[in-house]
Amino acid sequence: MRKRRAAREQALQWLYQIDVGKTDVAQALAQPRLRLQDEGLAFAEQLLRGTVANIKPIDALIASYAKEWSLDRMASVDRNLLRLAVFEILYLPDIPHSVSADEAVELAKKYSTGESSKFVNGVLGSLLRDLEQGNLQQFESSPSEPERTPGEERGA
Repeated sequence: MRKRRAAREQALQWLYQIDVGKTDVAQALAQPRLRLQDEGLAFAEQLLRGTVANIKPIDALIASYAKEWSLDRMASVDRNLLRLAVFEILYLPDIPHSVSADEAVELAKKYSTGESSKFVNGVLGSLLRDLEQGNLQQFESSPSEPERTPGEERGA
C-alpha cells in the first residue's frame, strides 16, 4: 500500500501544479518526481490523466457535496485531494471506496491545514453514503484528455 500512497502523493503534486501553476499535463509530468517504481509511476499517471480528463463531472460533484464551499474558496490542496479521491471512487471500481477516502484524509493531514482532513472526510463520507444507497453511480473513465486545465475550467 505504501507504493500506492506514494503514487497518490505524486498525482496530487502534479494536479496541484496544473491547477495552481496553470501548466498542462505534459509539463507537470516532465517535472521532477518522487521515487516511484514502474507500477507506482503508472498508477500516479493514471490518477492524474483520469482526474484531468474527467474534471468537469468531478468538480460538479464536489461542488454539490461541499455545502457552502465553492471550488474557488477551497484550499488548493483540499480541492485537488477531493478531485483525486472522487476520480478513484467513481472511475476505478477495483479500489475499495473506503481506501480511496482514507488515503485522501491521510494526505490532507500531511499536506493541508489542521481542519482539512475533517473537511475532506465529510465531503467524501457524504458522497460514499449516497453511492452506497444507490443515489449515485460509478462511471467509466474517459480515455481522452481535456482541452483545458482544471484552473481554466474554474474560470481562473
